[in-house]
Amino acid sequence: MSDIIAFCGLNCSQCPSFLATRDDDDQARARTSRWMAETYDIHIPPQKINCDGCQARDGRRLSYCEECRVRACAVEKGISTCAECEAQPCEDLAAFHRFSPQAKEAFDTLI
Repeated sequence: MSDIIAFCGLNCSQCPSFLATRDDDDQARARTSRWMAETYDIHIPPQKINCDGCQARDGRRLSYCEECRVRACAVEKGISTCAECEAQPCEDLAAFHRFSPQAKEAFDTLI
């Protein structure tokens, strides 16, 4: 499987939410739910851990992704990642990278 890169730079194909969904693994969903709560203070019940990747237009996404301003902007602009955007790094992307330093690290490899 080739990598699925999110608009912010994260590698969806390595994301525990994506992997739990792909493998239809309820134990992985539970582990991911706990990890997200402990790491990011994001509380998503295991049964709601279903994500087909940020790039999926009609696929399943986590509730956080539905509200993600970075994703919404990139979809509106029709770009595959924010690395293609002339306005990057915008404040929304910078704020997300402060929240998720691993996204920033991954994004830096795209530019």
